[in-house]
Amino acid sequence: MAWTKYQLFLAGLMLTTGSLNTLSAKWADMFSAEGCYDDPEHAFTHPFVQAVGMFLGEFSCLAVFYILLCTDRRRPEPRMNPGQDFHPMLFFAPAMCDMTATSIMYVALNMTSASSFQMLRGAVIIFTGLLSVTFLGRRLHKSQWLGILTTIMGLIIVGLADFFRKNKDDTHKLSDVITGDLLIIMAQIIVSVQMVLEEKFVYKHDVHPLKAVGTEGFFGFVVLSLLLIPMYFIHVGNFSDNPRHVLEDVLDAFCQIGHEPLILLALLGNTVSIAFFNFAGISVTKEISATTRMVLDSLRTLVIWVVSLALGWEQFHGLQVVGFLVLLVGTALYNGLHRPLLARIPCCAHLVATEEEEEGGDSPGERERLLGDGRVQTPDES
Repeated sequence: MAWTKYQLFLAGLMLTTGSLNTLSAKWADMFSAEGCYDDPEHAFTHPFVQAVGMFLGEFSCLAVFYILLCTDRRRPEPRMNPGQDFHPMLFFAPAMCDMTATSIMYVALNMTSASSFQMLRGAVIIFTGLLSVTFLGRRLHKSQWLGILTTIMGLIIVGLADFFRKNKDDTHKLSDVITGDLLIIMAQIIVSVQMVLEEKFVYKHDVHPLKAVGTEGFFGFVVLSLLLIPMYFIHVGNFSDNPRHVLEDVLDAFCQIGHEPLILLALLGNTVSIAFFNFAGISVTKEISATTRMVLDSLRTLVIWVVSLALGWEQFHGLQVVGFLVLLVGTALYNGLHRPLLARIPCCAHLVATEEEEEGGDSPGERERLLGDGRVQTPDES
């Protein structure tokens, strides 16, 4: 069945905004500008300020939700399911996981390349799979275990590519790159905890995905904005690259933005793109399928990599190609994307049927929420 123009638009929107989200964050990291303290130009290394901007983008999904709801209610026959009422504090624990993981990843993005950043985020399926077995009582199929093992191999290959590759401008030391890669993988453990918490406590309440994202964005935006105050006074030595060597210097960030307005453009790109990415991702799941969403998310990694190469932000390394392909296979196996292909092969069709029978009572919605790497783990919508 051919896609409609609207479906093509949604797929293109998700791929474009998802890629822009990482690329704009990396673009901001590459600027240098004067700060507030008569210091010479220095790099814009303000990961927590960037994280606040991203949560502002997620928070804006609440506005999108209510706009869509009001528009739908004006129709003669409303079709949108707003979901049931819920206590907002249900989202506090997942939002704190999101806030912690996002902040760690933005710190890591200062240390490594945009393509490696995106590829290593694929580690989330390893920890999500293990935690879902431990805390949700899920049973992973052989293909999912194989997907996890394949993903581990892909992560090792991408890590080796970073180890052997030198950046064109030598902006990243080898120690920084390794630290950044490890931080990204560590952040995926926290993201996996977030997904399991959402699965266990949140989505049984039939919350609309846009409302869920917006509520988590609200908590992340408020809490992290308040934390910027003590961060301004916490000295961390050489761990921080800002002139005062504090955990985060928001005043220096604003001064650098004033001296280099393009930084603001990059930050706005990050904020706006995450809002549209969440909306497009939810819409792709609803209008096409969750499988399509996973494929588009994998293509997003490829787009980020190609653009980074084209802009000269990093150099081509053949080992990274191998790592990307292995990660792609691992993600496909874990998410069951191999099934349609095997089902067409007569000698393998029974294997697919057996695996589907073993799934038992798990509904597609239950599985989708613990699959993939998207910001939103989407529940079933009417």
